[in-house]
Amino acid sequence: MKKRFRWVTIPGIFMILLAVMLTLSPFGKKIAASGNDLYLKLKVMNDIIGIVNDYYVEVPDWDAAMEGAYSGLMEKLDPHSFYIEKKDLSGINEEFSGKFEGIGIEFDVLDGYITVISPVAGAPAEKVGIEVGDKIVKIDGESAYKIKRENVSKKLRGPKGTAVEVTIRRQGVEDFDVTIIRDEIPLYSVSAAFMVDDSSGYIFVNRFSGTTADELKNALGRLKSEGMTRLVLDLRNNGGGLMDQAVEIADMFLDGHKMIVYTKGRIRGANEEFYSGRINGFGDIGVVILLNRGSASASEIVAGAIQDHDRGLIIGETSFGKGLVQRQYPLRDGSAIRMTVARYYTPSGRLIQRPYDGTLEEYYEDFYEVNRDSVLAVEDSVKVRPQYQTSAGRVVYGGGGIAPDHPVKFDRDLSADTYKLLRHPSRVLFEYTTRIAEEYKRYKNKKDRFFDKLEISDKDFETFLESARAKEIKVDYEKIRKDSDYVKIMLKAELAREFWGYDEYYKVIRIYDNQVEAAIQYLDEAQAMLTRAGE
Repeated sequence: MKKRFRWVTIPGIFMILLAVMLTLSPFGKKIAASGNDLYLKLKVMNDIIGIVNDYYVEVPDWDAAMEGAYSGLMEKLDPHSFYIEKKDLSGINEEFSGKFEGIGIEFDVLDGYITVISPVAGAPAEKVGIEVGDKIVKIDGESAYKIKRENVSKKLRGPKGTAVEVTIRRQGVEDFDVTIIRDEIPLYSVSAAFMVDDSSGYIFVNRFSGTTADELKNALGRLKSEGMTRLVLDLRNNGGGLMDQAVEIADMFLDGHKMIVYTKGRIRGANEEFYSGRINGFGDIGVVILLNRGSASASEIVAGAIQDHDRGLIIGETSFGKGLVQRQYPLRDGSAIRMTVARYYTPSGRLIQRPYDGTLEEYYEDFYEVNRDSVLAVEDSVKVRPQYQTSAGRVVYGGGGIAPDHPVKFDRDLSADTYKLLRHPSRVLFEYTTRIAEEYKRYKNKKDRFFDKLEISDKDFETFLESARAKEIKVDYEKIRKDSDYVKIMLKAELAREFWGYDEYYKVIRIYDNQVEAAIQYLDEAQAMLTRAGE
């Protein structure tokens, strides 16, 4: 009994002090006014902790139990508020900062070895001559064979200016050691930027981090110097990120003083309005934005502003519908919470956030609904969704997400076996094209001929299947043969990446992407819309 008394007394004293503080504070008065008996809930929590501590079958792991309680609390607020454990905080912050410190390689663990998929351009690894396909067999003299993927970054990343020695295994030469001095490595947001034809550009933005606006501005400037007068901006599967980057990017395309987005919340500091007019950008370029159900948050801010001001066209699928403003609050133990403080609204007044009544599972199940690809394809949904008007009087729909001006469903009918092979952790596609690159090296200095003329032969396709069999990848190879045209495209794309990089890799893939093809077809309409706005 003494043990239980001491355990309950300490939290009990804390609860009394907390109750007094809450009663005297403005926050406490608000709670009382709302009718929520928070004090009772805190007492129940205290009771639960005491009972579990005294009677649970084993000594409780309180670190795990309390982290579960914190996570559950945040999860019950809404689908996008969450608790961040101390050990995960640096990685999450790094994702949005747009940089980290290390050697700069994209890698995978293949056949037990760290294999370089691509060195980051200009990063320390590239500067010392690390090449695609190199295997890192030792790190600082210790074997890296069969290292776990999550441990690779721990070994190779480190403070700027520090050194790491790696032993490289490269085909045709003896293993050799290389000392690499770590440096700041950018996490790129612009995955690809290239010209589709003499006047049309294509840019793929994968997220909104601290460097996204600068990256996009540089890509736009480069393509404009190459003759671009109209653009396909691909925001598919871009889950968002930093709101200020979305505002800055929308500003690049909107001339004059126009609202980009506004936020409304319970606290005064959460109510803000954001306008264009700060950046002398790219207002003379016709724009088509590609969205799909994976486009969320910052992607929807950009698309909503462009659509509401009739500045361009939205093509593809209805976006995800994440319109909640989060702020991150540090906690005393080094962890943090990221919590919703407001909601996003487009200039016409549309709430971007879709309803989230029910469980998290139900919220995300809607993501996979077949008919969700386009609200315009479902007559009943249009009738119940609120209607708004753009600056030019066009009807646009609220109710969550950004609905496209022209719905285009993604069309790719591949067998499950083909997907399994292409996504296999052995990265057989990468390994095979690395081996055959020598056979196609005559195209390396003839890029135009590569895109116009090169076709992967049936012989090379069959050899690729044999290499997959050699790795004992269990798939139905007859079904993969039926998808041979697409597999050949992926082999060609991997060769393009091997020779030149990711711009060319994506150029091969996007040429055969039906949504990109449709977006290009609508560029004339987007250009005409821009011309009418200027009259």
